[in-house]
Amino acid sequence: MKYVATFLVLFGVYVLLAGIVVQELILGAVISLALTFIIAKYVNYEIDNKLPYRILVFVFLYLPVFLWQLVLANFSVARRVLSIKIPLNPGIVKIETDLEGDFGKLLLANSITLTPGTLSIDIDGKNLYVHTIDVKGKTPEENKEDISGLFERLIGVIFK
Repeated sequence: MKYVATFLVLFGVYVLLAGIVVQELILGAVISLALTFIIAKYVNYEIDNKLPYRILVFVFLYLPVFLWQLVLANFSVARRVLSIKIPLNPGIVKIETDLEGDFGKLLLANSITLTPGTLSIDIDGKNLYVHTIDVKGKTPEENKEDISGLFERLIGVIFK
């Protein structure tokens, strides 16, 4: 089952990128088949019965929240750039995450980095180090809630 799923994903991506031409489909099938045997040996992933629920949460909850936070962060940075006195309080914040999997931590770090004004610097075990242009919280819990709280709760539903 793992080989079939890997082949279908690889071939589907190839078809989306290359188009539907007979020669391209044959080449894509050969390349996808070769990559399937290489990748499936080293990748360990499981598909469970909660996958459709997780996809729905990702598409209908996480993506709209991410896009909204992206818009808000853009306005915040634009306001700082356009103001006469630039209100900055930059700093590096250590955020302890409750996410267990590496992919969930990666998605959290990328979500934080993609919102303007923040940059994920490092992940060390359960800790995520983030540079922000405005450190608002006085405690680590306040910083976590301000920077990653909403993202982490939604990612936790998807990847736990």
